[in-house]
Amino acid sequence: MTGARITVNGKETPISPASPHTTALDLLRERGLTGTKEGCAEGECGACSVLVARPGVNKPTDWVAVNACLVPAAALDGQEVITSEGLATVGEPGTPATLHPVQEEMAARGGSQCGYCTPGFICSMASEYYRPGRCEHADTTDADTADADAEHGPNGFDLHALSGNLCRCTGYRPIRDAAFAVGTPTDEDPLAQRREQSPPAPVATEYTRDDSTFVRKNTLAETLRLLRERPEAVVVAGSTDYGVEVNIRSRRADCVVAIDRLPELRELRVESDHIEIGAALTLTEIERRLDGEVPLLAELFPQFASRLIRNSGTLGGNLGTGSPIGDSPPVLLALEASLVLTDADGERVVPLSDYFTGYRQSVRRTGELIRAVRIPLPLSPVVAFHKIAKRRFDDISSVAVASALEIEDGIVRKARIGLGGVAATPIRSLATEAALEGKPWSSETVEAAARVLRGEGTPMDDHRASSLYRSAMLGQSLLKLYAQTTEAVSS
Repeated sequence: MTGARITVNGKETPISPASPHTTALDLLRERGLTGTKEGCAEGECGACSVLVARPGVNKPTDWVAVNACLVPAAALDGQEVITSEGLATVGEPGTPATLHPVQEEMAARGGSQCGYCTPGFICSMASEYYRPGRCEHADTTDADTADADAEHGPNGFDLHALSGNLCRCTGYRPIRDAAFAVGTPTDEDPLAQRREQSPPAPVATEYTRDDSTFVRKNTLAETLRLLRERPEAVVVAGSTDYGVEVNIRSRRADCVVAIDRLPELRELRVESDHIEIGAALTLTEIERRLDGEVPLLAELFPQFASRLIRNSGTLGGNLGTGSPIGDSPPVLLALEASLVLTDADGERVVPLSDYFTGYRQSVRRTGELIRAVRIPLPLSPVVAFHKIAKRRFDDISSVAVASALEIEDGIVRKARIGLGGVAATPIRSLATEAALEGKPWSSETVEAAARVLRGEGTPMDDHRASSLYRSAMLGQSLLKLYAQTTEAVSS
């Protein structure tokens, strides 16, 4: 089948004759839309950012910025894409185009020098510009003089929206100034109006070329039957991991199966005794729909890669790779989460603490998918997520520590601590939990437990950190949590 098509800047374009492994970035550039650039091909620089119409959280449609270098073009079959070229309004022949407000502010405030990164910044900035609710509590005074915190502008602009965009020559101050100067979309703005309509419905796709196939089924049942027939197939959701394999390691799977739009994997339900989060919901969707209801997840999200990655990446994908340095497993271990696994024969529920069996290995069987993550209620009230990395944002953990404690009358009644980056798999720090439970939440108890925590796991030396540093950071994280709780009580 070669009928796959994408609507780009309002015009339909066929994916053919591109191969199923062609990225959206390469397809757009082949079609002459060269504003979209390749910088790193790993989702770390944002030069390839484009907007995609996706199901909204507060409106029918959200304009979501994604890394075009990671997304297979076939994954956008039937969807709407806007590139930096599509943001400007083109007038009558012979008249100049009218710049989009974010383009105008970037130009007026000197936010572009060589210009290579600018289109990506523009698309990420436009996604935040159109975010519903951004302007509800905005201070409309001039952005140059307004009293804004370091990461949020007086116009409600969240600088985390640009955390996945890298500039090497201009410096970030004029880009920040431009972001903090953009106003409110007008009623006549066609992209603002588009938010009030539903996004394109997912379409079944079977795109085959050069002996490779990209498949998206309509239902979970159809997908599970396909995986039974094609056990060698690679399953993708946001492609934030597989896209790197394609670009950097030239991986070319014979069959790629997309599960990101399956409705059965995109539910979020809050029950009396647990929260169930669909495995194919993006991290951004989870963050905005939970709206702080799970405080430990709320601490995780701003530190998980970048907004561009969170707009595509999923909990199911992060857990499915089995990486020992994924950021979500330590948090979910501390939350005592379980996974709902499903295949053509039915479902089973597995505690996350029993899920990982070795380096990038798990109990998940061939043809089995993670359908959902279940977090039991009630939640422990004292929580913290400490990520140690070389960069504050958009970086891989050297060590990740998630803690969830119940402290009653000064006694630690329950302790759950998840660790990443210190063993072949994410682990629970069982010895440290035992050293805390039933003891007073005091400096003596915490210092003794911190010594135990330093010996948990089997940390190794690599280019990110030494084993000694990793061990030291484990103990330090518990001391930091104690300092934070003591400060909170005293204040």
